[in-house]
Amino acid sequence: MKKFAITIAGGGSTFTPGIVDMLLSSYEEFPISEIKLYDNLAERQEPIGKACDIMISERYPDVKFSYTTDPEEAFTGIDFVMAHIRVGLYAMRELDEKIPLNYGVVGQETCGPGGMAYGMRSITGVLEILDYMEEYSPDAWMLNYSNPAAIVAEATRRLRPDSKIINICDMPIGMEDSFATILGLESRKDMIVRYYGLNHFGWWDSITDKEGNDLMPQLTKYISEHGLVLDTDAFQHNDESWKETYRKMRDVIALTPEIIPNSYLKYYYYPDYVVETSDKEHTRANEVMEGREKQVFSTAEKIVEAGTAEGIEFEADAHATFIVDLARAIAYNTKERMLLIVPNNGSISNFTYDAMVEIPCLVGSDGPEPLHIGEIPHFQKGLMEQQVNVEKLVVDAYVEKSYTKMWQALTLSKIVPSAKVAKDLLDALIEANADYWPELR
Repeated sequence: MKKFAITIAGGGSTFTPGIVDMLLSSYEEFPISEIKLYDNLAERQEPIGKACDIMISERYPDVKFSYTTDPEEAFTGIDFVMAHIRVGLYAMRELDEKIPLNYGVVGQETCGPGGMAYGMRSITGVLEILDYMEEYSPDAWMLNYSNPAAIVAEATRRLRPDSKIINICDMPIGMEDSFATILGLESRKDMIVRYYGLNHFGWWDSITDKEGNDLMPQLTKYISEHGLVLDTDAFQHNDESWKETYRKMRDVIALTPEIIPNSYLKYYYYPDYVVETSDKEHTRANEVMEGREKQVFSTAEKIVEAGTAEGIEFEADAHATFIVDLARAIAYNTKERMLLIVPNNGSISNFTYDAMVEIPCLVGSDGPEPLHIGEIPHFQKGLMEQQVNVEKLVVDAYVEKSYTKMWQALTLSKIVPSAKVAKDLLDALIEANADYWPELR
């Protein structure tokens, strides 16, 4: 049986150990010959690399492992790139969140001005990794988890249209895990879901079990009464900010009481509430730096100091399990049904043809085969039309180095109140991102 070589791009990410752990746990179903970590920041990658080296040598000593900052070494002779880079690290995420709040606008990692700022940074980094892969391993697939996925997907669609890249997001997967818990199911894979929208901007309009029984009434009733807060130790979504988001689902679902919205729609439905309840001095980025960031690097240090991973574990979250499932579906042509970000091409029949939409696909060795959704309601379509054009304008601004296009993108965003605020915000974001954005004129 063929064994697969994997490069994890963003080797210093806090998500990397979880992906490595999941690859090892899935070895019997998805055998691997080699794992490489790649990062352009050697100092950040080193503790993660050393810990993963110990973990792999103890569990699967036949799996070759290395970590490097050299692109040729990292991307030669591989079958898959699993990418989750964060250009500017959490220091820039903190600015993405705090600068908009200073102007009375939602400060969030992927939504609104913060997401646009992050997108302008991410495009260059994702294209760079994609180009390395195509130069050194032209038959490989890139499975991209790098945020903001919607803007990155639009950029790769436009700038690298023939590339073997699939853009993915774990947020719907995490929510589906919660749905399964509410329903008393063993796994989200016991459900057949129909979902449509843009990344961090979509809705479930059908969820059944494998016998075709409708599970939506039970789910919508529960969420309308309780939100999505569960008694769980979920590693990624157990911080207070996430609990608040899941509580707010009671209000978010009220607009579409028979359809379940993605929790990120909170930022678009209730931006005034989000701003009022945000702490301008301590945002989600601070939570992550004080929590997950410290936990992961502390765990890595413990493994390195002990010289063993015995009794010391990293946690594999929805992100890790999903990306490994996707690689396996491509490798073995399984035709597994998965939510992916793909060109619409008529799947949503009354929506922009060249939009990058998040919908169910069947995944095989040729990549994703999007399923037909048909027409969607006016409310969802109207919101999506506005948002997809924001995303397209950001990519326009990047490609054309256009100040005006970026100003238009910010002005069009549902959560920015006026063109004046948009311009003030843009000027502040340009100053903060001087080392990362193309120079706009």
